[in-house]
Amino acid sequence: MNLKVQPPVVLRNLFPGTTWRIKNESDQVYLTFDDGPVEKETTWVLDLLDQYQIKASFFCVGENVQRQPALLDELLKRGHSVGNHSFNHLPAWKCSRGQYFENIRKAEAYIPDGLFRPPHGQLYPWYMKELKQQFSKIVMWDVLSMDYDNRLSAHEVATNVIQYTRSGSILVFHDSKKAWNNLRDALPASLDALLKKGFVFRKLEK
Repeated sequence: MNLKVQPPVVLRNLFPGTTWRIKNESDQVYLTFDDGPVEKETTWVLDLLDQYQIKASFFCVGENVQRQPALLDELLKRGHSVGNHSFNHLPAWKCSRGQYFENIRKAEAYIPDGLFRPPHGQLYPWYMKELKQQFSKIVMWDVLSMDYDNRLSAHEVATNVIQYTRSGSILVFHDSKKAWNNLRDALPASLDALLKKGFVFRKLEK
């Protein structure tokens, strides 16, 4: 197991009530994107997903939606689901509890309620009760593409995704400028390979 790509079971057990994988018997997997919406990158992803007739879930940063509200409308119009990824991608480990939850609440003014993914995957177990009161699902992941890591090539990113995806996996890519150099080649390569393997893509529901 590549611990950077696929989180260990012990980590998942620290946060009961979070969703890391959705078990099923029909080879369904769940494609998600973090850190957008950003005009060029998000629009490109939307057009690509239309070509493949795939619906996905986008965990949006509130300040990006504030700058580009039409992009959130476009995500919903095209049939994708969206979730809260805080207002400005604030890591839990670098701020107070009050600052963390205020940042999430600030994002709620721009992003529909229901789904939440913590920035950087950072959480404290004692935050879970309050988060579960605010959101129907706290979504983590089963496969992290690491498309944002410029030490990796697009081929390496796609290889990681293809190797570790299994039935029920929640996959994370990023519709962000930082990930763009890898995303534009790794995403279509991953989709092609996973579809060829028989996986079916579904969006996350509240």
